[in-house]
Amino acid sequence: MKVRYNENQEVVDAVKEGLERTGGYCPCRIERTEDNKCMCKEFRDQIKDPNFEGYCHCMLYYKSLED
Repeated sequence: MKVRYNENQEVVDAVKEGLERTGGYCPCRIERTEDNKCMCKEFRDQIKDPNFEGYCHCMLYYKSLED
């Protein structure tokens, strides 16, 4: 298992800019709760799933099943 940034640098830059504006909260979410603090609970739970492969909600991170 490997977690990496999105290969599209424009997406990474835009999401990181949003994270700076929101104080580290997912810029794609309206609520500012601890569950929405980057790396959000939704993606942390997806990382724990041995069968999940894909992007987090805001497309900043990608979980690959391959090392």
